Amino acid sequence: MKEARYVKILEGKDLRCQLCPHECLIGPGEVGRCKVRRNIDGVLYTENYGKISAIHVDPVEKKPLRHFMEGSKTLSLGSFGCNFHCPWCQNYNISLEKPQVETYSPEAIVDLALELGVPSISYTYNEPTVFLEFVLDTARLAKSKGLKNIYVSNGYIASEPLEDLLECIDACNLDVKTFDPFYYKKYCGGELEWVKRTVEKAASKIHVELTALLVTGVNDKEEDLERMFRWIASVDPAIPLHLSRYFPTYHYHEEATSPQWMVAVKELADQYLKRVYLGNV
Repeated sequence: MKEARYVKILEGKDLRCQLCPHECLIGPGEVGRCKVRRNIDGVLYTENYGKISAIHVDPVEKKPLRHFMEGSKTLSLGSFGCNFHCPWCQNYNISLEKPQVETYSPEAIVDLALELGVPSISYTYNEPTVFLEFVLDTARLAKSKGLKNIYVSNGYIASEPLEDLLECIDACNLDVKTFDPFYYKKYCGGELEWVKRTVEKAASKIHVELTALLVTGVNDKEEDLERMFRWIASVDPAIPLHLSRYFPTYHYHEEATSPQWMVAVKELADQYLKRVYLGNV
């Protein structure tokens, strides 16, 4: 374990985690919603620092990024934990459970990327915000060695850690789960407005692409989608948007998204945005 950053010490030994907008109040012996930040005798520790559950070389287009280092490969890695609990999570075995892991140092990750000859490192698979200390240490070292850093995230991160992150990340793909605040709260446990702030802030500093998973019964109302497309266009109509097909998994078993309907959604998005792609079809 490693001592965590972004924490406020309260009276007694209670702590207020300030990594993400949940701002969990964590008493001694307890963990936050992400299940990986623990209060041990009045000190907040991150339990997944350097604990890597998956590490692979992927095409950068798989992140997905279509307009950043096109045609290159990236060293992708993930740990475990997440600050959302989406019932349709595709990576629930590492995001919401405790998988087998191997321990790496930031130096070992950067050395591996250099040895493999890949030009970038991607922090992905589970939610990288919940192992941000390791991301920052690795990304800063990678940047000093001439490597690029890619962040694949739900965008649910507080302002101060976001500022630190944007100093060393070169590109990101951010999920917009739905444009209905009620469903964001009900299914993910978060606030849409915070995700919008992350997108807007990141787009002002680095390369940003967005993903919208078209989940049956959640993110399939055309009026909500059209509002999303208009908002993205207000940030920058050139932001690439990936419309991804949902399949039943984990605790959510509605029918898979209709490919024909996805084509119609893309046509709607094309009215507002310059670069729209269909994924998982």
